[in-house]
Amino acid sequence: MSGPMALEPDGGRGDTLSLRLARADTTPALRVPRAGDDPVDLLAAELADRIGPAVHPYEVAALLESEGLTGERITERYGHPDLFALAADLHGRVPRSFPEPPPAADPWAPDHVRCALRGALFALPGLAYLLTGRLWHTERGVYALVAAGLLSWAWGQALSHRAALRLTAGRREAGGTLLVGAPAGALVASLAGFAVAGPGPAALFAAGQSLYLAAAGVLLVCGRERVLLAALAPLTAGAAVLPWWDPGPLPRITLPALTVALSVAAAAHVVRRLLGADAASGAGRPGLAASLPYGLFGLAAGVLVALVGQRQPLAVVALTLSMGPAEWLLYRYRGLSVAALRTTTDETGFRLRSAAVLAVCLGGYLLPLVPAALLTEAAPGPLLAVAALLWCALLLQAFGIAWLPAAVTLAAAAGMATVALIGGPPGAASLLLCCGTAGGVLAAGVLWLLGRPAAHA
Repeated sequence: MSGPMALEPDGGRGDTLSLRLARADTTPALRVPRAGDDPVDLLAAELADRIGPAVHPYEVAALLESEGLTGERITERYGHPDLFALAADLHGRVPRSFPEPPPAADPWAPDHVRCALRGALFALPGLAYLLTGRLWHTERGVYALVAAGLLSWAWGQALSHRAALRLTAGRREAGGTLLVGAPAGALVASLAGFAVAGPGPAALFAAGQSLYLAAAGVLLVCGRERVLLAALAPLTAGAAVLPWWDPGPLPRITLPALTVALSVAAAAHVVRRLLGADAASGAGRPGLAASLPYGLFGLAAGVLVALVGQRQPLAVVALTLSMGPAEWLLYRYRGLSVAALRTTTDETGFRLRSAAVLAVCLGGYLLPLVPAALLTEAAPGPLLAVAALLWCALLLQAFGIAWLPAAVTLAAAAGMATVALIGGPPGAASLLLCCGTAGGVLAAGVLWLLGRPAAHA
């Protein structure tokens, strides 16, 4: 934040340092030297653009010294006894001018291509269900995939956070975390799917889903979005021909399996490169508890999305595709907040600007979901409530605030699960009530916790 600051107790009337602002018409004009001019005037004209911003003659003295002026030359040519006398004379002759600094670059400028890619990468794996659904689709099979997916989401969120923490220590340390954590997560999720579905095609598909999600998490946390997109090419190609041609059972199995194999191979290559880096000296190992709220949030978010998909599967596709714009708007929130920090002079003004930034970013995320909900014949209210809840939670997590969004999202998921257990499938009203209330709590948390200048310093 910027604001008025007194540089001396007497307001600039004494002989100490004072900030003297120049009027627009006092900007020094450079002159072409002519024979017979006062040498000090000529020197002042030559260095006017660098003397003007000086607030004290000592700054001019440092400038003259950097120009290589010797004491002998100062005495003989400029008629002053020493460097400081000449500096004081020049400082008095050149009016003060304080040019505006160039606008600072936005430190949170989003990568547009990367954000768009991530939105597509979250949605494209769903094509596997179109290709293979007829091979495993039973009630138990659906429950098995949901159970494996929820565990993969929770584990992946926690592992991604832990790997990001380890990356700050070193690439080798992050590689070790991913080497252990990604296979362990895939194994736990696969066993959950097997426990629900029993032996059969559904358990195999749950294992493939778990392997893919573990590998995709590794590639995304390491910034390999394009590699993951290439790995999804066989699956995308197989799903693209379904409206016109049935490829048969073998391609329906082979193409998703090929995507899983390519993803796992790419993730293994990335981890191997990380492990080949030099080990960091004296790097501490963060505790597992630091990543726990991220895992709990992943579990709760998965439950909410699954409950939405139970009634409106196509609405989940729209919500998944919106994750790319959601990430872009998270960056824009941070960039606009930093800009507000530079232009406000008091905490109240910044809090008002911060509220406006939140309204613009959250509204910009939710508004496109309205026509998406109508196109998928879903009620806009519940979808917007879930989307607002998830976006506010991700925003708080981006600032390192993890337990509040985890607790609120878990409460919303628990409320919806209770409604489902007591009264059957959750209705739009209960979804709107639970997620809308939770989203409002998190939005208030954003205003309170991120509406302070210290949060963006």
